[in-house]
Amino acid sequence: MYREERLLAKRLKVAVIFGGRSAEHEVSLVSATSVIEGLDPAKYEVIPVGITREGRWICHPDALEMLKEGRPPADLRTAVIAEPAAEQFLVLSSLAKNPRLLSVLSGIDVFFPVLHGTFGEDGTVQGLFELMGKPYVGAGVLGSAVGMDKVIQKRLLKAAKLPVVDFLSFRREDNPADPGVLRKIKARLRYPIFVKPANLGSSVGISRVRSRDELIRAMELAFEYDRKIILEQGLENPREIEVSVLGNEQPRASVPGEVIPSRDFYDYEAKYIDGKSLLKIPAELPGEQEKLIRDLAVQAFKLTDCEGMARVDFLVKDRQVYVSELNTIPGFTAISMYPKLWEASGLPFSELLDELIRLALERHQKKSALRTHPDLQSDWYRR
Repeated sequence: MYREERLLAKRLKVAVIFGGRSAEHEVSLVSATSVIEGLDPAKYEVIPVGITREGRWICHPDALEMLKEGRPPADLRTAVIAEPAAEQFLVLSSLAKNPRLLSVLSGIDVFFPVLHGTFGEDGTVQGLFELMGKPYVGAGVLGSAVGMDKVIQKRLLKAAKLPVVDFLSFRREDNPADPGVLRKIKARLRYPIFVKPANLGSSVGISRVRSRDELIRAMELAFEYDRKIILEQGLENPREIEVSVLGNEQPRASVPGEVIPSRDFYDYEAKYIDGKSLLKIPAELPGEQEKLIRDLAVQAFKLTDCEGMARVDFLVKDRQVYVSELNTIPGFTAISMYPKLWEASGLPFSELLDELIRLALERHQKKSALRTHPDLQSDWYRR
């Protein structure tokens, strides 16, 4: 019997990891609540692992409530499995000195990261799981890093001739008010222009601008969140279409859905605060256009080396379709498109979570079967 089959025959220990040091900390807590409540207790033993804003890892049954309320555990010795260094980088205590860490990590069957943004969705925590040799839900290190970096992602999509809007990128040393920077922008883009941090999600730090002064202020704001920013050509009143993708080597796409934002665009307030944005599932699209969008979603997923899951966002203007971006750990809140689209496609929430865990175990099994060193006795190596 395969190891995956043995694991699925017992009640799995699933560590749901949430919080984190990104600007999307609160969104992660809401997503984690849905995931924890959606995991079937007959199949899974949930191990909540919260990461505070300071980088402290807390493994405790009440970790979610602790992070929501901003209160530390009463006994740090039994709840904390890792501490951040003074420089704010995570430092895991040695296993020999921290038996709590050893007992927690060694017993986990699969990790389920629900970490949005930097230090969670960008390949960093995925690298930790790889070093530990543990299965985990979602994209690997490369797919996560590419999914997080909007500049690299756009360059890959463009190089593969997938349709994307025109864009420019700048680094922190580029002064937004510098005449040379402004001339470069004027030569390539026209208003409206979207200004975004390169490595952030949930529309944090994003601005839609229509003038030079707005542009300078928006670039300064984006640089507060990232050392690299992207400027994208805006479209007048485009339709915002989203597709959920699920799978490893043979991914499949859900029915598309449409976001009808309550504001000028689908910013943080429109997503999570005012509650007035509308989701139309499925989106009303001509048959050929729907097929194109679903095909492009799968192409983008494979191109960026995604695995497990991703939400692919599109802009549609008249007959033209543009790939906007991929999100490798999409939201799992009550209003999030990723699970809603799969539900509309015939896959209920609890079954979606089952499938994501199955895909994580499947990928881990296949990777574990790969050779990691040469066969010193082979004829090929002796040549």
